[in-house]
Amino acid sequence: MAKYVELTNDNFEATVAEGVTMVDFWAPWCGPCRMIAPVVEELAEDFDGKATIAKVNTDEQQDLSVKHGIRSIPAILFFKDGEVVDQMVGAASKDAFAEKINALLA
Repeated sequence: MAKYVELTNDNFEATVAEGVTMVDFWAPWCGPCRMIAPVVEELAEDFDGKATIAKVNTDEQQDLSVKHGIRSIPAILFFKDGEVVDQMVGAASKDAFAEKINALLA
């Protein structure tokens, strides 16, 4: 069973450096963040071996939030080989996230 990767300052750059990575910037007190949490877990399973699904707790990793210009959460950044290539703000459907990931994998 695949699980999303918890990102910190220590592993962020190495994790997003290669391939396709979806990063969910979230916080425990954020209602919409909690709403999409099960979707993020499902995506981690669906894309196991194809793309990396990761989460950043903005309360614990404030430096990463500032570095990536996160102003509201949930914010989802899509990386391809270390570069931000797309982003979404707010809760969205599993299909919406999967569509973005699949487009980057194509």
